[in-house]
Amino acid sequence: MPSIDDLIKEALTEQDSEIIKSTEELGFFPLTMGIFRGRLGWVSWVIMLMQGALFVAGVWAAWRFFGAGEVLPTLKWGISAAVLLLMAGMLKFSLMPQIQADRVLRELKRVELLILHRAAK
Repeated sequence: MPSIDDLIKEALTEQDSEIIKSTEELGFFPLTMGIFRGRLGWVSWVIMLMQGALFVAGVWAAWRFFGAGEVLPTLKWGISAAVLLLMAGMLKFSLMPQIQADRVLRELKRVELLILHRAAK
């Protein structure tokens, strides 16, 4: 027995099929790369550049932490490393809601198209 998706694809015109292909569910990596395109893609690029800089600075501070021989420099570099690495992680995770919103919007477009197609019948 054919699935509902197969039946829908058979019933659609060629133009509708192109729209459906553009709204199919994407995997993690295409969804992730999708946040770097569009009107707000530049914001994602800035966030990722800042995240990268904070991560590099955090690794450098951690390196200095492990190389410090006295208590005060160890404390200074350890706290700095922890704060920088936490900030880098928080910036990276700040993009996850955008990825989820993109998933929801793609599915909503798909549902709208299916409703329009049913209404046209």
